[in-house]
Amino acid sequence: MRMNKMDVLGILQEHGAVAGGHFRLASGLHTPVYLQTALVLQYPHMAQKMAKALAAKFVASVDVVISTGLSSVILGQEVARVKKSRAIFTERVNGSMAFRRDFRLERGERALVVVDVLTTGRSNAEVVALAQAYGARVVGVGALVDRSSGPLCLGVPARSLVDYPLEAAPSDSCLQCAAGVPLSTSRRGFEAGSEGE
Repeated sequence: MRMNKMDVLGILQEHGAVAGGHFRLASGLHTPVYLQTALVLQYPHMAQKMAKALAAKFVASVDVVISTGLSSVILGQEVARVKKSRAIFTERVNGSMAFRRDFRLERGERALVVVDVLTTGRSNAEVVALAQAYGARVVGVGALVDRSSGPLCLGVPARSLVDYPLEAAPSDSCLQCAAGVPLSTSRRGFEAGSEGE
């Protein structure tokens, strides 16, 4: 299934997943635009539609789809359904990405890493390295939205449904901080934002 950039952006906007304000990302950077993909992924038919489009960007068969944290679990589950593979996820434990809940990989398994929003790529690079440490072969990193603005250094192909470059800055050079604009809180239940790394 093919979805063009305007399809994806339209769906995100229609479901209120693109928020304006003053947000602090998980990376510590500040941005005026925050993406909350969970507002789309909460609808199984929409999650399935986006997962089919994302899975189609990776033609190789995979044995396991690895979601990079809880925000990507729904997407990873749906991509795994399309790929007819199992789905697992990582969690941050003592500052590092790790498998818990008895999840593991077997040597030689083909793994696809899936994330809802890709920004700096740091967490995803950790997951790629974790999978490779188990002896798995990572075929790529797939994202609904790629917000990266520089090289990702993942060591594997990265593909997304849409590129939406991140406008972000450290707090000491953030124009909104300089203007005294407080960090946004949201009715969506996050404080000061937490979009992925």
